[in-house]
Amino acid sequence: MCPTLNQQQVAELGSLLSDLARVYGYDFREYAEASLRRRLLLWLAGSGFGSFEAARLPLLRDPALFEGVLRGVTVNVSEMFRDPQVFKLLREQVVPHLATYPAVKIWHAGCASGEEAYSMAILLDEEGLKGRYRIYATDINQQVLKTAQDGIFPLSGMRLYTQNYQKSGGRSAFSDYYTAGYDHALLSASLKEGIVFAQHNLAVDGCFGEMQLVFCRNVLIYFKQSLRRRALELFDASLSPGGFLCLGTKETLDGSELGSRYQEVGSHSRIYRKRYG
Repeated sequence: MCPTLNQQQVAELGSLLSDLARVYGYDFREYAEASLRRRLLLWLAGSGFGSFEAARLPLLRDPALFEGVLRGVTVNVSEMFRDPQVFKLLREQVVPHLATYPAVKIWHAGCASGEEAYSMAILLDEEGLKGRYRIYATDINQQVLKTAQDGIFPLSGMRLYTQNYQKSGGRSAFSDYYTAGYDHALLSASLKEGIVFAQHNLAVDGCFGEMQLVFCRNVLIYFKQSLRRRALELFDASLSPGGFLCLGTKETLDGSELGSRYQEVGSHSRIYRKRYG
């Protein structure tokens, strides 16, 4: 349900979003309205400002303050081997095709704090592709990218991640991939060797060329239709023929102009293969 704003709040929020796009290059006006309003109202409630108008000039003058808005607006919830049945399908039906390439390039768009990018690295290593792949893990939020690069996660999450890994068809002991210390887990440095973390904005930046797999899960659901279409066009332009597009469980190519170019792998898997020709 979309949070209700009065006419003045709507005008103030519109001006704020326009100014943030102009000054910082982040255009949130193409994000789904209900989610955006809810997150910005939550940020405002904890900011100490009485209104969006009161916050506008301080935000435009203070990049550090804007970082708080960016953290609040972007969705950074993730886990390793999230939806393990998806990773199991990737392991069984996608990776064998990837293995036919001498080198594999993967774009992981909206990687957040990196858990799923590292999951992909583990999967590829176990399937014999170690040293043959490069994962370009991108996100709009530089701060969560720093977390991803560090590869340090709360130890409390390892039990769930272990369960997910096992359900996804993992071939080893998940504990082999991290070192426990105090209340955190440090992922193995070898997992980082095939991953490049970089900032990328799906609203304004360009595509990555000749990818064999584009992985973007649970990101498009937060976009309006126009931005969703732009992102899908970026993914399509980035994928080589025969490549794979993996979306979130609530995201689909049904109804998309690009739908005819792809065939879904399995039923309701949200993994699509780009047709040849």
